[in-house]
Amino acid sequence: MCGITGWVSFDRDLRASAETVDAMTQTMECRGPDDRGTWIEGPAALGHRRLAIIDLPGGRQPMTVETPEGNVALVYSGETYNYTELRAELEGLGHEFRTDSDTEVVLHGYLEWGEDLPGRLNGMYAFAVWDGRTDKLVMIRDRMGIKPFYFYETPDGVLFGSEPKAILANPNAARRVTLDGLRELFTFVKTPGHAVWDGMNEVEPGTVVTVDRTGLRQRAYWTLETKPHTDDQETTVAKVRELLDDIVRRQLVSDVPRCTLLSGGLDSSAMTAIAAQQLGGQGETVRSFAVDFLGQAENFVADELRGTPDTPFVHDVAQASGTDHQDIVLDSNALADPEVRSRVIRARDLPAGLGDMDASLYLLFKAIREHSTVALSGESADEVFGGYLQFFDEEARTAEAFPWLVSMGRHIGDDSDVIRPELAKRLDLEGYTADSYTEAVRDIERLEGESDFEYRMRRICYLHLTRFVRVLLDRKDRASMAVGLEVRVPFCDHRLVEYVYNTPWALKSFDGREKSLLREATADVLPTSVYERVKSPYPSTQDPKYALALQEHAKDLLAKPSHRVFEIVDRDRLSALAHRESPQIMQASRRGLERTLDLALWIDMYDPELVLD
Repeated sequence: MCGITGWVSFDRDLRASAETVDAMTQTMECRGPDDRGTWIEGPAALGHRRLAIIDLPGGRQPMTVETPEGNVALVYSGETYNYTELRAELEGLGHEFRTDSDTEVVLHGYLEWGEDLPGRLNGMYAFAVWDGRTDKLVMIRDRMGIKPFYFYETPDGVLFGSEPKAILANPNAARRVTLDGLRELFTFVKTPGHAVWDGMNEVEPGTVVTVDRTGLRQRAYWTLETKPHTDDQETTVAKVRELLDDIVRRQLVSDVPRCTLLSGGLDSSAMTAIAAQQLGGQGETVRSFAVDFLGQAENFVADELRGTPDTPFVHDVAQASGTDHQDIVLDSNALADPEVRSRVIRARDLPAGLGDMDASLYLLFKAIREHSTVALSGESADEVFGGYLQFFDEEARTAEAFPWLVSMGRHIGDDSDVIRPELAKRLDLEGYTADSYTEAVRDIERLEGESDFEYRMRRICYLHLTRFVRVLLDRKDRASMAVGLEVRVPFCDHRLVEYVYNTPWALKSFDGREKSLLREATADVLPTSVYERVKSPYPSTQDPKYALALQEHAKDLLAKPSHRVFEIVDRDRLSALAHRESPQIMQASRRGLERTLDLALWIDMYDPELVLD
């Protein structure tokens, strides 16, 4: 796991710009605290920061191979879980290896198969190859978008990086955000390729981007396809378990300490239990970690989203699977600390506005990093197996809108009401969201003979797997890599995603509950309490002290009337939120307060040019 960056400028020799390449590379230090390297040859420069996971002494980057036609150089971030099989195949084709790293396998795989390589990879990855044989840059991202990857076109080439901060360190990249960028910030629709920063784009998941002297081209090597599902229920359940066993086995491979993230929900519990079973057979014990909030278990109040606290279920799994478990308990002061909020924004390069859920994730990962370098997560099982409330909410099911927006609007409110009225009118967030939805559903394939209801549920599953999940994957990657922790996501294995996506909804919910296939496939390793538990989302603190701290920070901001955040935020609206007194009302004000405070810190850190006309 690493941070990559680079610069291709066909009109110059970048050896004269080594200082800028170093600056771009340095921004990725958090992603790769173990080593750094740069490589420059004529119009191409590559930078790499390394978090050593496999073959600690042998996986240094940038990695190069000399050929008679020119040098081929690679910078790579991620893990290829089938690299041992690919290595054996490549050796059979005559390739010789100097290291035991998956990086070298990917490099030789490119030499052998070129741009057809990613179709052979199983893993999470973002990598760039400078092919000196043809003076071409090739950028490739994994199918689900687990690893982030950005690029910025210039008049004579391109800049790229794992995160926007690497690109923004180059003087050729403008720190500009237009109305369209703000629309993306406030709507939670995750438009493919959109990076918020003007002129910057994401390499889309499952895509190859090539850049040469004739320009830039993009080609999708993987999409979520509609296919008939012919397996019966018993066979489907068995296939899901077979896939999960293989996926977890592959993703447990590591030369550094590993652990699991355990929330006490079905997803993380199933993953932890399978990992414990597999490692137990080798005489090893799984380490598990969970987040909790001071006093939450004792003072928990059930609501529509969260009917039970996590901790009792976490402990049931830890006991049943025999894990070496630790609760990471956070208090409201830490969650509301502006320094923590600043680190989260620096990690994401954007004011995400998720407040305590972002802060707690960052603090959880920071604590885990003291013990482990790799963590397995249950992330994305809800999208794959159908676990969210909106999958069962008739209003969300039938709305011609992103289903999570229907659910979120009802349960956690809206943070766009802090926007200045005149700006809100120009933004037209409702229109932007509607257009985005129309674009998102346009290419969904309908199975021949599929009922209207099954097609409607297919659409909901598709939207979650191609839009919603990318928000959460980006959030998890940034928060974890900000502290040098690699988080793996077994439920994003493309084989599992493809198989379960094409199971009809009647199978996905065969017992009338959420995630029926996953529950039944892992029933033998789950405690009864978790098997029977109703879905509960990522925890959020209920402590009124947190909202009170937000209000105090907002009052400090209001005392700075010239702050640029008020180009976006309405001061009167913020003042009203900051002075509410009832604990219940204060809780309802949280999203607007969190979004405003994030925006203010982001402006202070990045000094963006806001083009609001």
